[in-house]
Amino acid sequence: MSSTLLTEDDGKPFHALQAEQIARFRQAYREAGHSGAPRVSVSRSVFPIVNELDARYFGQRGDGASDTVGIIDGFRSTFGKTYADTPDRLIDQLKADSAVMAADTLMLTIPSQLGPDYNLHVLESFAKYVAPALGWKPNTEGPVVGDAVEPAAA
Repeated sequence: MSSTLLTEDDGKPFHALQAEQIARFRQAYREAGHSGAPRVSVSRSVFPIVNELDARYFGQRGDGASDTVGIIDGFRSTFGKTYADTPDRLIDQLKADSAVMAADTLMLTIPSQLGPDYNLHVLESFAKYVAPALGWKPNTEGPVVGDAVEPAAA
């Protein structure tokens, strides 16, 4: 599991740094002689804007959003951007995120301050409008398995 923060910054976009970590992990896993495919998940803050309330809460967050660099515990660190946009734009943005595409699972990070009803709305909007276009299926269709194929270079 890799979150929305990396304690490194070499000028590459957050998703490229994270995709490199995923590739190195999978290579080390194979080299250690493990069989099967390791599961990898990444976390992103993703907010599909499907109504006026979504636009009020997150409409400005997605406009020109970018990674942020700062110092944490003395390490120059990269924070991944927030994805907030219409579903069609989110689909394009997430397809361009090399770490999301390399991972087996995308975990959504949502703020608890807005309450459970709104959080359910965010999750349902993602599941209904974004996830199917990315090729993801509900877990009711069977167990999720790791990807044994080496992801494309970032």
